[in-house]
Amino acid sequence: MKLAERTRHVAQSYTIGISMKAREMMAQGRDVLNLSVGEPDFKVPERAKHAAVQALELDLTKYDKVPGVLELRQEICRKLKEENNLDYEPDQIVVSNGAKQAIMNTLLAVTDPGDEVLMPVPYWTSYPEIVKLCGGVPVFAMPADRETYKITPADLEKALTDKTKILIFNNPSNPAGTVYNEEEVRAIGQFCLEKGIWLLSDEIYEKFCFVDPCFSVAATSPEVKDITILVNGLSKSVAMTGLRVGYTASNRKIASAISKMQGHLTSHTSTLSQWVGRDALKYCGEEIEAQIHIYQKRREALLRKLQTLPDVTWLEPDGAFYVMVNFGAYKDKIEYEESFSVALCRRILEEAEVAIVPGIAFGLDDYARIAYVQEEKRLEEGLERIEKFLRSLK
Repeated sequence: MKLAERTRHVAQSYTIGISMKAREMMAQGRDVLNLSVGEPDFKVPERAKHAAVQALELDLTKYDKVPGVLELRQEICRKLKEENNLDYEPDQIVVSNGAKQAIMNTLLAVTDPGDEVLMPVPYWTSYPEIVKLCGGVPVFAMPADRETYKITPADLEKALTDKTKILIFNNPSNPAGTVYNEEEVRAIGQFCLEKGIWLLSDEIYEKFCFVDPCFSVAATSPEVKDITILVNGLSKSVAMTGLRVGYTASNRKIASAISKMQGHLTSHTSTLSQWVGRDALKYCGEEIEAQIHIYQKRREALLRKLQTLPDVTWLEPDGAFYVMVNFGAYKDKIEYEESFSVALCRRILEEAEVAIVPGIAFGLDDYARIAYVQEEKRLEEGLERIEKFLRSLK
């Protein structure tokens, strides 16, 4: 008996794979520093936790509407208005099982088999695999600026064809930590409008902007807003990774189609998670801001420590909580067959006991991604271990 062809063409997640390997080593008693997976080390705010208990006590555990609990969607609308200057109504919001499902819902709703989906390099590792699962064709747009890896309309034009259906735009960027300013964002939105393609704007890291504030492409103009599917969620900003609360905001026609897709996939995300999410948005703004301040300090510590690593460069991270480090100077020091970054990260994990993600997962094989989601002391220790490993190669 044969498995479906799609299982041959969809790759395993490098991020999840290396994180699982790190956990196995930790279970064996090894002191592994996991700087791979983008999981905040903070806890869900207490006020939000109480919402789950209260929901249980009130027996709010039955099926609810596919697009989500109304009170949560109302709170999302308030947040988008107050923080992003965007006007949406609850029937334009669909709550999903994390931003990952929100992206798949969107692609199922707006693409047909064979449609091309544009994405800048470096890209989040799951984007191309989700596109393949939906029957689409991932097309990679390479930025001409190799210092910032910011995509421009001119870069996108080179990758555009008559089969292009949608652009996936991630701001702030995972893995690069790139933050586009308002002018750059407006240019991307106008490009998609002029070319007649949809725009999926993944803004899951919008809270994590350390230099310039995040400007949502949906705020460009009413016309750009109409072609934009905004994706966001609470996994990163409220440390709710396991509770799985993501959402889309779009025009009503797309929202209805997304809801239809989700209705046959998962119905809706856990009602308990949704009530936690509602209270997190409504009452926990101060806790969220306090966490962002800590990430800012971690970023500063990371950048100081990176300067001690011999013969590496990195993309300056202005947002999210990742940095892409270029280890290309060590390609002649590491034995590898297909992927330099996979071989490099495997050795760093086994010999230095630090887990980082191979750059090939994001389309840049000379690089590896480091997540600064550990407290400063542990983060600095991890960089010291990598420094020692690199010096041993010399």
